[in-house]
Amino acid sequence: MKLLIQAAVVSMALVSSAWAQSGWKPEKQVEIILPTAPGGGNDAVARLMAKMLQDQKLVTTPVLVMNKPGGNQSVSVAYLSQHPGDPHYLLQATSTLFTNQIQGLTTARYGDFPALALAFVDYSAFMVPANSPFKTMRDLTDRLKTDPESVAFSVVARGGTSHAVVAMAAKAAGVDPKRLKIVVYKTSAEATTALMGGHIQAAVSSAAGSTPPVVAGQLRMLAIAAPKRRPGAISHVPTLIESGIDAPILETWRAVFGAKGITPAQIAFWEDALARAFTAEDWKAWMTKNDVTAPALRRAELTKYLETQYNHTRGVLIDLGLAK
Repeated sequence: MKLLIQAAVVSMALVSSAWAQSGWKPEKQVEIILPTAPGGGNDAVARLMAKMLQDQKLVTTPVLVMNKPGGNQSVSVAYLSQHPGDPHYLLQATSTLFTNQIQGLTTARYGDFPALALAFVDYSAFMVPANSPFKTMRDLTDRLKTDPESVAFSVVARGGTSHAVVAMAAKAAGVDPKRLKIVVYKTSAEATTALMGGHIQAAVSSAAGSTPPVVAGQLRMLAIAAPKRRPGAISHVPTLIESGIDAPILETWRAVFGAKGITPAQIAFWEDALARAFTAEDWKAWMTKNDVTAPALRRAELTKYLETQYNHTRGVLIDLGLAK
């Protein structure tokens, strides 16, 4: 009897799995919603994702990238929210999905939308001009301990990942993060230009995106907020931990979310299709070229990963007085 029950359970699980994988597939045009304008790095990622889905015939209907910039991702989230229960709408999101919620800038909650896949992860780096007196991260933190307002840091969004990273590092180094001098720019490119022009003294931005000016000798990368050193051209750059700053790691992630209320079968389809798309050779080549990684996290692991990142982010925004 026990064997019969076990066999029945296994059979039901197999049927359920097969149904989840084959019980639904896109029936009309799919939209990948992007919170940024056409032409940028995020746009290139979304279009490559669409290409992978169609080249591998994982989706046989058209896949369109829909750019919905504005409001630090709130416009794109609002657009997704207009299509509850419709699995033909996907959101390529960043950690702003967290920070908007934590700061009370939106009524949407990141948990409202099922997380389907982690596209890739980048890390924040601390940069200074090549001629800066700060040669190491210790030099920088020693100055901040003496006078926290003597160094102007650029960030892309107040309360965003780069702001949170510099605040966490300052706190771990014994500096009150509320006393830091923060200058907000609209894009990383603007911040880099200001840094090279001497308008600010330090920047916290994407390690991958900052590698070219570092290689060109225009910037010096002091440390990277990553669990281990990155390979390639910046392999000489120490991590924050190696620099004596034991702060939690906040990653700059890109993830794909579905609309609120889609079914388990629809979630399973997208989880499988995106996992397959992210193993394509073109996708791997793009990640290698851009020095980013993509941990293979299935839905349960991804949910736990996002929860951990959310809690770290909320903690530092509370320290900054930005949490609602």
